[in-house]
Amino acid sequence: MARTGRRPGDGGTRAAIVEAARAEFARTGYGGTGIRPIARAAGVDPALIYHYFKDKQAIFVAAMEIPFDPGGVVDTVLGLPKERVGEGFIRLLTTLWDNEATRAPFLALVRSAVSSEQAAAMLREFLSEALLSRIVAALGVPDADLRGTLAASQIAGLVMVRYVLKVEPLASLPTDQLVVAVAPNLQRYLTGDLGLGAGAPARAAGAPGPEGRPPRAG
Repeated sequence: MARTGRRPGDGGTRAAIVEAARAEFARTGYGGTGIRPIARAAGVDPALIYHYFKDKQAIFVAAMEIPFDPGGVVDTVLGLPKERVGEGFIRLLTTLWDNEATRAPFLALVRSAVSSEQAAAMLREFLSEALLSRIVAALGVPDADLRGTLAASQIAGLVMVRYVLKVEPLASLPTDQLVVAVAPNLQRYLTGDLGLGAGAPARAAGAPGPEGRPPRAG
């Protein structure tokens, strides 16, 4: 029987796969996207996808136009002592983003996310599924989903103010000083006390407890 899908020599195949993957990731999220739906949308045999990409994460990186491997970032951060993951994470990301060539595709996505739901979905998937969910899961901390969301808010806000809006003096702050200023809060989000109280229902960080007072443990 003849093989279905475009042949590996077809120069448009990789681009078709990436475009189909971008749409699938935006529609169903990283976790809900499989190789077969991507192949079906691209009009290729699922096996042909592995000619271009070793796994789903590699497709995601290409669809996001990320010039670095998120898996490598996660592995590097998790190789640090638990009490230094916030510092290591923010230092690694800011070092990458301080390089104009490295940050350009990501900033284009951030700008697009303001007006495009597809771009917003891709940005959410990048911060949550590709990076923070994997980190907090490996750390084995309670309230993992909330912690990942809080950390994402810290990072997204930093990217917007420092690199997109370029608000001074944050925009020109040296990386070392930025890490010193931001890392402790990121570390608290990842591993510290969120002030929710033992057994209390999850609340947003800083939300007041009963009668307008901050929640107390116990």
